[in-house]
Amino acid sequence: MIIEKIAQELQVKVNQVKSAVNLLDEGATVPFIARYRKEATDGLDDSQLRTLEQRLTYLRDLEDRRAVIIKSIREQDKMTDILLKSLQQADNKTELEDIYLPYKPKRRTKGQIAIEAGLEPLADALFNERSLDPEICAQAYVSVDKGVADTKAALEGAKYILMERFAEDASLLQKIRQYLSKNAFIKSQIVTGKESEGVKFSDYFSHTELLLNTPSHRALAMFRGRNEGILQVSLDADPQKDELQKSSYCEQIIADHLNLKFNGQASDKWFSGVVQWTWRVKIMLHMENELFSTLREKAEQDAISVFAKNLNDLLMAAPAGAKVTMGLDPGLRTGVKVAIVDATGKAVTTTTIFPHVPQNQWDKSMRTLAVLCQQHKVKLISIGNGTGSRETDKLVTEMIKANPELGVSKIMVSEAGASVYSASELASNELPGMDVSLRGAVSIARRLQDPLAELVKIEPKAIGVGQYQHDVSQSNLGKSLSAVIEDCVNAVGVDVNTASIALLSHVSGLNRTLANNIVQFRDKNGAFKSRKNLLEVERLGPKAYEQAAGFLRIMNGLDPLDASAVHPEAYPVVQTIVKQTAVAVNDIVGNTELLKALKPQDFVTTQFGLPTVTDIINELTKPGRDPRPEFKTANFNENVHSLSDLKPGMILEGVVSNVANFGAFVDVGVHQDGLVHISAMTDKFIADPREVVKAGDIVKVKVMEIDVARKRVSFTMRMNDTPSQPSTTKDQSKAPAKKDFQAQKSPKKEFSQQNNQSNPLMGNAFADAFAKAKKR
Repeated sequence: MIIEKIAQELQVKVNQVKSAVNLLDEGATVPFIARYRKEATDGLDDSQLRTLEQRLTYLRDLEDRRAVIIKSIREQDKMTDILLKSLQQADNKTELEDIYLPYKPKRRTKGQIAIEAGLEPLADALFNERSLDPEICAQAYVSVDKGVADTKAALEGAKYILMERFAEDASLLQKIRQYLSKNAFIKSQIVTGKESEGVKFSDYFSHTELLLNTPSHRALAMFRGRNEGILQVSLDADPQKDELQKSSYCEQIIADHLNLKFNGQASDKWFSGVVQWTWRVKIMLHMENELFSTLREKAEQDAISVFAKNLNDLLMAAPAGAKVTMGLDPGLRTGVKVAIVDATGKAVTTTTIFPHVPQNQWDKSMRTLAVLCQQHKVKLISIGNGTGSRETDKLVTEMIKANPELGVSKIMVSEAGASVYSASELASNELPGMDVSLRGAVSIARRLQDPLAELVKIEPKAIGVGQYQHDVSQSNLGKSLSAVIEDCVNAVGVDVNTASIALLSHVSGLNRTLANNIVQFRDKNGAFKSRKNLLEVERLGPKAYEQAAGFLRIMNGLDPLDASAVHPEAYPVVQTIVKQTAVAVNDIVGNTELLKALKPQDFVTTQFGLPTVTDIINELTKPGRDPRPEFKTANFNENVHSLSDLKPGMILEGVVSNVANFGAFVDVGVHQDGLVHISAMTDKFIADPREVVKAGDIVKVKVMEIDVARKRVSFTMRMNDTPSQPSTTKDQSKAPAKKDFQAQKSPKKEFSQQNNQSNPLMGNAFADAFAKAKKR
């Protein structure tokens, strides 16, 4: 049943899902299945497999919960055929829990106390015969011994019995849930006296919008405000209700569901009260908690998705390559930390220079950098983009101009997370004896050589490419980001003779223990000469070898295939090609003309199908090819160093540092990332900024507005926009519907609660910069 359901959701064949599930249950990883088991899954890609894996976990948890519930009801001897069928047909956890609600063990309620006092017959009588007068009927149930002092107490008890019964009606709850999901509003208000303390939440001091259309960043902002005691957040079930309307539409839903007609019968007034109390006391709070939980869960999923996509883009950024690189960790008073790493990333030398105030050793610092570049044949200089970066960039620019013979290029890189790495146990083990402040410069140099290899050493949350990452489920965030890292690492492949423990630990089939054992084996025995040598590593058995071998590269080893993505299990296919073409392996690898002439179907066997053979031939054409893009750098304007240097209308080149659901942040080298709102990215309507840009992209932007005092900058990517009156397009202006306008009209809200951006003050920026957005 689970397999069939997943197949239907993914719109693939049942046997594809069944094969993938079997492989996952056997311990295979998603990258391994996607790459080396295409015949088994009939070509399911890594994205489909990730979704399959998530749904498999959810549906299995659902089945486990279903079994527990069925067992509980049977133990109560309350199971019926109809009830069992309902439980078996429930296809989500919410519906399952709704059905279980009346049978769920609970603390002693007022309704249960009333039943114990013998008032259930009264409740049943009044419900089944509406013509009865409640006051007269209740007289027969007055009993001081049972705690029913008078008719008022009897009717009160009967009311609670019916309230609890109605509030546990699964079909009624579903009707109310459907209505509220489409029509209810979320409402936030300032807690009295918290105005000054909660100024960063000022956009939500009096805010109302349709729950259905509330975007993730605003939902998480409101929930954060509530958690911090600044905001009161509630569900408005009747936003259209006027002052004369006393009842909720949900009360009408309850009455209709119970077939209660208020047409002048004796019990109308009493039943009206029961319905009102059922909604206000029992169901309303339950629904508010549930719908807010659903909203938060969706918002968290969106936030995690944003983080995952940005992290993927950052990890898959183009590497500068194996070149001797100087890393500069800028600082003013404390000096600029300098580190040089060789082509393999090994730290060669470190020092500190003091070109800036108060020491002002400008000329001496230039000479020091020039000498180091000459001594170590430095080809690249990587400058961190933190405090003092533009001043340091100017220093390097002058040094390069004064020493053109060095042939050095400079690039500014994000230093996010470098300080976290510097103080980590991993950095201590990799760079023992080195001062913590200098380790950051080493990391900055390495992340230019190979962003993936260096950034995997840093806790993803410290990289700062997410939104609200501290407000979401940390376990779900961790799983998602781990999956991204695993996919990226295995897509690129890892040189087993140079990789760090951190990088190796993300290879399919390996963990931190095995990665550590590989490095220890390498340190003790020297570089690996063959993939087969991996089987000599302690605790690395056949299963781990099967999962990992294809993603581990051995450059200049005994077998040229070990440097490729061809899995060792498929080497016989290559040997068959060698035999048929009478050309040695060394001469086949990279021989495009010969390989293109081959017909993959000629080498298909019972073990290796056409997809695998095709992959093998493609890999032999360009063995070990890197899927990452070509390395490019942004050219920052040399006359622009701070916000005060920016002028409206100025066109600049920058790097996309982060992408959120509402736009992209761009670094143009002024220590404060500016925002390109989603409405200013293109002349056509887009639903997702990633349709246009991704983290790491180099883009041209035009400065629209600057607020130096509040450190706010707004950009546009539409060069026809003018700072005084940004143009709008027909398509873009049609984007928000009238009733959803609240969700679009205040772009400031889309920044006010952001955290962990490259600039912490970015959170509440751009109120003025996007006042015109409400006209779009």
